[in-house]
Amino acid sequence: MSVALRIIPKLDIKGPNLVKGVHLEGLRVLGKPEVFAKYYYEQGADELFYQDVVASLYGRNCLHDIISKTAKEIFIPLTVGGGIRTIEDISNILRAGADKVSINTAAIENPKLITEASKIFGASTIVVSIEAIRQADGSYMAFTDNGRNRSRKEVVSWAKEVEELGGGEIVLTSVDREGSGEGFDINLIKQVAEAITLPIVVHGGAGNITHILDLLNKISVSGIAISSMFHYNTLKHFRDFEDFNKEGNLDFIKSMKGFSMIKDSSILEVKEVLNNNNIHCRNNA
Repeated sequence: MSVALRIIPKLDIKGPNLVKGVHLEGLRVLGKPEVFAKYYYEQGADELFYQDVVASLYGRNCLHDIISKTAKEIFIPLTVGGGIRTIEDISNILRAGADKVSINTAAIENPKLITEASKIFGASTIVVSIEAIRQADGSYMAFTDNGRNRSRKEVVSWAKEVEELGGGEIVLTSVDREGSGEGFDINLIKQVAEAITLPIVVHGGAGNITHILDLLNKISVSGIAISSMFHYNTLKHFRDFEDFNKEGNLDFIKSMKGFSMIKDSSILEVKEVLNNNNIHCRNNA
């Protein structure tokens, strides 16, 4: 029996707010993350992924209160990333209520952290995020700090190294496609999927359900992390609520590059289409 595909809303957090950008830049406030998280849980999300997108500016993850609040009300796995650099950081995030931690910058700067953390907390707890940007020669380089800084790691070789070091999962983001609605970078995902056996969660580019089907008909992945499609659908659902009058209306979102390419969908709609196309996907709302 095949393992069910995981549908994972990705929530980028800046301070107390949920934000969204394009290519990880131009962040705009959408609303309060706890409102979105609860709605996604009720819709049947398999996991949630919280990313502190300004953690690198402060050198620490600032999501402890949000994590604690979420863990008390939402009973699905929660992955948290951003500014996690030490064993102590990992321990603090897990104690706050996260089930997994996602590391990027710290893993590249100190690859031994992957091994050490996996031994202490278990490999399934340690997720390594790879932010990939395509280069002029067609190769992909790994970037850090929310896609701002280029590392010396070529993506495929770095993914292999992560597996050898004992990482439990990889979240693979195409920065080129993130927020664009242009579809997944199939070439990037295929290269990484063929090189490793670790579970891969892909992120960046989903603009409609057809993009998801196209990916899954070509490549087997463990999960798909989705932001824009779900967030814009949720904004429409909540746009008459008082909390969203100033923060979560669609006017400024519609002005963003890439918005017109995205056909918003709910988690329920995505799962229904996947199941109807014989793609094993939980339907647990």
